[in-house]
Amino acid sequence: MTRTLRLYLLLLLLLAVNACADRRAPSAKAPVVLAERPKNIILLIGDGMATPQVSAALYWRGAGRSVWEQFPIVGFHKSHAYDERVTDSAAGATAFACGQKTKNGAIGIVPPDYGPCRTILEELDARGWATGMVVTCSATHATPACFIAHQDLRAFTEYIAEDYLKTALDCFVGGGRGYFYDRPDRRNLLDSLRQRGYVVRQGTGFGQLPLDGSAPFYLFTAEREPPAANEGRRYLPSATARVCEYLQKRSPKGFFLMVEGSQIDWALHANETNWLKAELLDFDATVAAALRFAQQNGETLVIVTGDHECGGMGLIPAKNAKHFEVAYTARLHSAAMVPVFAYGPQARLFSGLYENTDIYFKMWQALGEQPAL
Repeated sequence: MTRTLRLYLLLLLLLAVNACADRRAPSAKAPVVLAERPKNIILLIGDGMATPQVSAALYWRGAGRSVWEQFPIVGFHKSHAYDERVTDSAAGATAFACGQKTKNGAIGIVPPDYGPCRTILEELDARGWATGMVVTCSATHATPACFIAHQDLRAFTEYIAEDYLKTALDCFVGGGRGYFYDRPDRRNLLDSLRQRGYVVRQGTGFGQLPLDGSAPFYLFTAEREPPAANEGRRYLPSATARVCEYLQKRSPKGFFLMVEGSQIDWALHANETNWLKAELLDFDATVAAALRFAQQNGETLVIVTGDHECGGMGLIPAKNAKHFEVAYTARLHSAAMVPVFAYGPQARLFSGLYENTDIYFKMWQALGEQPAL
C-alpha cells in the first residue's frame, strides 16, 4: 500500500469518527420542549420598522449574529388604516390591540360609531393574566396608549394618562411621568396609583422594585420622552428581561407583555441614520432578551413586528462595495407591508400574508381563548 493511499484512508477514518461523534455528542444544554399552547405572549413592536429596517439591522449586527435569523416563522401584514392606505401608529396599534381597523389618530376606538374597543391587554387582565408594557416613549404615546386607553385623538395625553387608572396593569416601564402629575387639572395621578397599591419609581434601575411579584409597579424613565439610544438610553433590553421574570411571578395563568422600540420611528421621520442604527440595534438586543426567556421557558410565544414602515427607506450601494448606504424617499410613513416574526408555541399561525388586525385574532387562537369582541 502506497504512502498516499494510507494517508487517504486515515483521513477517511478520521472524518467518519468525527461525524459519529458529532451525532452522539449531547448539546451543552438540552433544548426546552415547547408547550402545545403558550401561557405567555410577548408582543414586540418596532415602530416604523418594516423589511428595509430589519435588513439594515441584520447587516449592521453582522451575519450569523442578528436575532432575526433565529425565528422559524415569518409572515407579513398589511398595515393600512380603516379609511386611509397609509396608517399612523395609533390606528396601527389599535388594530393589534383590538382586532379592528380604525381611523388615523384614534386611540382604542373603532368604527362605525368610534366607541371604545376591549383590548387584548384589558381582557387578559380581567381574565387573570398578568400584564405589562415596556417602551422607549411616554406612557401616553400612541402605541402603549392603544392597549389601555380609549380617546378620540392621540393628542389627548392628559386623558390617556387618566385611562391608565381604569385597568389593573401589573407594570409599566417608560417615560411620561409628567403627564400623571404636571397637569392642567392639577390632579396627581401618581398619588392615585400609590393609593391603588402601586410602587412608583423614577429612573432606569430596578433595585427598589418588587421584582418578587408582591406588588404592581410603574418605573418612569423620563418626565416626558426618554432620550435616544445614541444619547445613552440603554434600559429596553434589560427591562424586558426583568419584566418577563417579574410577570411570571404575578399570575399562574400567564402574562401578556407589550414591548415597543418607539424611537425607531422618530429616527426615520428625521432621516437620521446614526440615530436609526442605535435604535435598531437596541431593539435587536431587546428581541434577543425576549427570545432567551422564551427559549428557557417553553411556554412563551414571541411575536415581533412593526406597525408600519417609515421613511420610504432603501439600502443602496456604498462607495465600498462591501457596505451599503441608507436612502430615504420621505419623512413620512409608507404603505409597505410589514414582516411578522414568531417563535414559540403556535408560532406557525403567524406565517403567510394577512391584515394587521389578524395579529389580534392569532394571539387569541394561540392561547386557545375566545376574543372579547
